[in-house]
Amino acid sequence: MFKQMQKLGKAFMLPIAILPAAGLLLGIGGALSNPNTVGAYPFLNASILQAIFKIMSAAGNVVFANLALIMCIGLAVGLAKKEKGTAGLAAAVAFLVMNASIGAMISVFNPSIESIDTGVVGSIAIGCLVTYLHNRYLGIQLPSFLGFFGGSRFIPIVSSFSAIFVALIFFLIWPTFQGWLVSAGAAISGMGSMGTFLYGFLLRLTGAVGLHHMIYPMFWYTELGGVATVAGQQVVGAQKIFFAELADPNHAGMFSDGTRYFAGRFATMMFGLPAACLAMYHCVPANRRKLVFGLFFSAALTSFLTGITEPIEFMFLFVAPWLYVVHAFLDGLSFFVADILAIRIGNTFSGGAIDYLLFGILQGNDKTNWVYVLMVGPIWAALYYVVFRVLITKFNIATPGRESDSEEVAVETKGSIAETAMKVMEALGGRDNLEDVDACITRLRVAVKDVSLVDKDAIKDMGAAAVLEVNGGIQAVFGAKADLIKQKINEVIGEE
Repeated sequence: MFKQMQKLGKAFMLPIAILPAAGLLLGIGGALSNPNTVGAYPFLNASILQAIFKIMSAAGNVVFANLALIMCIGLAVGLAKKEKGTAGLAAAVAFLVMNASIGAMISVFNPSIESIDTGVVGSIAIGCLVTYLHNRYLGIQLPSFLGFFGGSRFIPIVSSFSAIFVALIFFLIWPTFQGWLVSAGAAISGMGSMGTFLYGFLLRLTGAVGLHHMIYPMFWYTELGGVATVAGQQVVGAQKIFFAELADPNHAGMFSDGTRYFAGRFATMMFGLPAACLAMYHCVPANRRKLVFGLFFSAALTSFLTGITEPIEFMFLFVAPWLYVVHAFLDGLSFFVADILAIRIGNTFSGGAIDYLLFGILQGNDKTNWVYVLMVGPIWAALYYVVFRVLITKFNIATPGRESDSEEVAVETKGSIAETAMKVMEALGGRDNLEDVDACITRLRVAVKDVSLVDKDAIKDMGAAAVLEVNGGIQAVFGAKADLIKQKINEVIGEE
């Protein structure tokens, strides 16, 4: 199970690499084009600025709106042994079929249900199913009159039919989970600061599977988040109350305590998770750090500026789900501390530096207590750093850059990538000796038919720092060039 979770985590690294850029676009564009933000800061209402912000927001939002689909495709591509493009297409089709089937089942059998969103859970289920079908039936031969549908063409077909049965399973069990979340939200609203802790903990925990949207809207937009009279009008929901108070020129004193459903985010998103990134970076062997520096830096910057945390969380969620539970507990504790300190900072949709500036600092400390975030933040950064570094090293968690080897990583290869790839392929025994060619961050990982045909010394001459035989396969440590060499070899043997 541990090895399978590691494979799952590695497969998700491709779609994860997209998220920091998309997060910056969505965070900056969304925050600065939000009508409430524009109303509070009229200088942002210039047409050219709003056009730019809306384009940025739309460009970033489309990635997160389709995150489950992207993850599903990335999972199938990452885990497929051969013809990865076919696996990706089959995963996309199967995921769409599953969601369409769920929608049809709702309309036919239970119209009282508004919708069922399986989030990342659905993408994992379909991705794993498609990978299994793909690896097992890729070479299937059908009777002659059905021969056109054999081989790779069979995979999207069988995946689509299988997705209907997956949809039925989710249709039967998922509404129960959604009902539990709604009931939990109703109970949390009347529990004071302990309820705030549970809100933050549950919100973060359900975020792992994309169900957090079942939690926060109940508090942001309904009576669970409070009912207040602002400027003579009754307003319902924590976020609605905050922005009504923000727009009221006669409002004095602290903002509504409904902001306890936002304020705990800032210490985690601006300080805690960036520190967790630093801890993960420091846990990478020194000779590999420059290979993953860009990944960690961009993810940390995204969290700090915009409060979008998926690029960081997906780095450890699948290789160590229990570490995500620890993270959720710390985030819940952050909400608890913010409530105790009466931090009253609102937000548009997240808790990054942009919202902190707009709805904390610029509103004045007498209304928000924004100074307390700067006092708690360094403590939270230290807490996250120590917890993540200790747990990663103690339990040898395979976060990015921490493969299970200690060999020195080569950073250069001899000749061009194409030339090197061809020589490496010959040293591996030629194209006929290759069963599967893959790569992680630093290693070329090859399944071969006959290990005795492999010339390890020749591979080292091509720039590999080490060549190892592992479980009948070959691993060659090429550093950052490993993935490029894999691509060139796969181009030649017709897999990509």
